[in-house]
Amino acid sequence: MMKVERKLKGLSACLLSAVMLSACLEPQVAPDLPQRPSSDFTVTTLVEGLEKPWSVAELPDGGHLITEISGKLLHVNSEGERKAVSGLPTDIFVAGQGGLLDVAIAADFETSRELYISYAYGTADANGTALLRARLNGGVLENPTVIFRASPPKSAAQHFGGKIAFLPDDTLVLTLGDGFAYREDAQKADTHLGKLVRLTRDGGVPSDNPLIGQDKDGRSFKPQIFSLGHRNVQGLAVDSETGALWEHEHGPRGGDELNRIMAGANYGWPLATQGRDYQGARISPYETFEGMVDPVHGWTPSIAPAGLAIYRGDMFPGWTGDALVGGLASRDLRRVDLENGVSVGEEDLLSDLNARIRDVRVAGDGAILVLVESRDVDGDGKLDANSGQLLRITPKP
Repeated sequence: MMKVERKLKGLSACLLSAVMLSACLEPQVAPDLPQRPSSDFTVTTLVEGLEKPWSVAELPDGGHLITEISGKLLHVNSEGERKAVSGLPTDIFVAGQGGLLDVAIAADFETSRELYISYAYGTADANGTALLRARLNGGVLENPTVIFRASPPKSAAQHFGGKIAFLPDDTLVLTLGDGFAYREDAQKADTHLGKLVRLTRDGGVPSDNPLIGQDKDGRSFKPQIFSLGHRNVQGLAVDSETGALWEHEHGPRGGDELNRIMAGANYGWPLATQGRDYQGARISPYETFEGMVDPVHGWTPSIAPAGLAIYRGDMFPGWTGDALVGGLASRDLRRVDLENGVSVGEEDLLSDLNARIRDVRVAGDGAILVLVESRDVDGDGKLDANSGQLLRITPKP
């Protein structure tokens, strides 16, 4: 009987995944927002021909590291020459939304050569999100060490999270999705699902993590947990000036959120949400809930946010402190105008590219790096394979 229930649960997840995929492939109509097309900027193609890229990290020498979800890590030098990096884990689970995810370099990378890679680990029956630490030596990852695995493992191939960010104290935060079919676990203390975790650079637990020694509903919090009540966080960024931690997460059908993260806080999912289930049913009667943090900004209909940067730079001084958010379903880049932590406006950028934007970063010189997952190149409504690109956005001269 249990095997039959698991199979039915898996079938239900697959059917809902098909609905989710269909929704993401259909371009979503933006609300009545100010729009700026690509012609308002100088758009330079740094890399093209990528196959579903997921993350980009700028290197101090002007090169880039790019992950492809299929399990490739590419090193692209400052001349645009690329090569695959070897030494990746052998247990990468590539299925559904799983695969090779984020890549982030340590602040002292020039001397330590240390980088961190998140990925989906395991099998169809038991998978989760893992974090790898390694040293980059040419085209090889040296001393690759898995320093964290989310637990318990799950049997759904969706909602891995996987975004990495370093806090000012040199600890790091990793986002972990709710596993899609396990959304109630986002409120449970004894699972990593639906949480942000904070770790030391060797994978240890910082002694000042906010929920150590506390419990909820009679269950002890896992010591790594930094915040809870999240759905699927695919954007995470630290404001380099204020040190504030920001994230955004996918709602189901509507209810995408931009949140300011505070240690130990509960962000509500699935008890409080502005979204509905994929069949249209209400998930919760509450959009807000006492003791839980409301989003700073939300999107309904969903834009399927991916990639997040808080702009600090000289090239776009009018955007200082604003959030830049990639849109997969909306096929654009959104700028959320933030004033003292409050959203006061939004702008739609680059929608004429008709591109699913997977990641966004601010380069060291203040340019904006946009990682395109795929594009409708021919204008026929179909996303073209191997149409992924890394773009550099700068002001018009």
